[in-house]
Amino acid sequence: MKYAMVVFCLLLGMFHAFDGLGQTSREVSTHLFDLPGVEFEVIPAPSPFESSWVLMVKQPLDHEHPELGSFRQKVYLSHYEADRPVVLVTEGYNRGRNYASELATAIGANQVVVEHRFYGASMPDSMDYTYLTIRQAAADLHRIKEMLAGLYEVPWVASGISKGGQTTLYYRYLYPEDVAVSVPYVAPINLALEDTRIYDFLNAVGSRSCRKDILEIQRRILSDYQACLMRLKWHAKGEGLEFGYLSLEEAFEYAVLEYPFSFWQWGMDCYGIPDASADLEVVLDHFLEVSGLAFFSNTSMTDYASHYYQCAREFGYYSYETDPVSDLLRALPIDVNPSAIFTPNHEEVPYDGGALAREVHDWLEASGERILYINGALDTWSATAMPKREDRDALYFFLEGESHSSARIRTMDSDQKQEVKEALERWLEMSITGSLSEIEEAD
Repeated sequence: MKYAMVVFCLLLGMFHAFDGLGQTSREVSTHLFDLPGVEFEVIPAPSPFESSWVLMVKQPLDHEHPELGSFRQKVYLSHYEADRPVVLVTEGYNRGRNYASELATAIGANQVVVEHRFYGASMPDSMDYTYLTIRQAAADLHRIKEMLAGLYEVPWVASGISKGGQTTLYYRYLYPEDVAVSVPYVAPINLALEDTRIYDFLNAVGSRSCRKDILEIQRRILSDYQACLMRLKWHAKGEGLEFGYLSLEEAFEYAVLEYPFSFWQWGMDCYGIPDASADLEVVLDHFLEVSGLAFFSNTSMTDYASHYYQCAREFGYYSYETDPVSDLLRALPIDVNPSAIFTPNHEEVPYDGGALAREVHDWLEASGERILYINGALDTWSATAMPKREDRDALYFFLEGESHSSARIRTMDSDQKQEVKEALERWLEMSITGSLSEIEEAD
């Protein structure tokens, strides 16, 4: 009797989950209901999708040893049309809400968004970072793709932005047959714990006068050390920022060192830089808009703990070149370039030497095809993006005047969009029906 009641409740829940859905969407829900280890519910669908679901998928902590435990991973599934492609969005961090990605909208596709393990709602009960590896994260994506492949017997496309774009490329290397096309946006492949290509970029990007203005702002702020620190202390208090992982003085100096990186990453306006001799309030207002203290507060350290662990262990990252301001630093070391990696609880994390990163980089150069790379020419992260190869069947865009947040298909000119459309149709072996299909009419 008890068993029958459980079955009845499950069927009742299934009925409510399917209620109000179209015929095809009900078929999707039926498929989800039959998947082992998957909990799901219907959620509002963002345009242009017909229906959406949020899934919590039971994943092994270690895909090679599932007996070691499991966790639940958040996935958003959005249905468009059964015979259209599927865009698998490979998030690099947490994903708190569903949305329509640019790529799915551009090509007219269904969409699966996967929150990265050890972020957001996809946290294990025990934060054992041993299981936070590139290979385990790629295996998560592979397993989800296999679970949902029966729903859509169409080409799949993997795509992600920034660290999510890194995930796209690593996934393509480890499971090359899973997707027909990969579209990484603003995705770096770092090759060292301190990738010095960042320094080369920052010493050459933009105009000489703009780089000079940036340095003068840094030196002005550090020269008025105590006055700036006092003002920033009150600013932090007003913003509710707390410091403990780093002292306020360390956070202040890190923020000043971060200023050039952030300036170019986010495509700030050189003409918006105030004169370094301007009133200190004017200089600090500009500084806080570009860099600021929040990124180095306790909250940020907690939010990005998993990210920093990954960088320390496998991804590599960047450090801060101190020579131009070393005479003004008080809290940070000047005998080495301070790292931008802040590991959880200051844990010593051994770097693996970037072995897998180098493997992926070399494979992409030698064999990476049907890949659309989208980068911003102003973006600091373009320093470690995959370089263009003429002998690969791939597209490489370094969009002039665009940054980490603006290097997108929507900011391409008509000729570039047309090139993207033609390549995607050739690689997918089907017509584009989304917003990119309108490009010829727009011309």
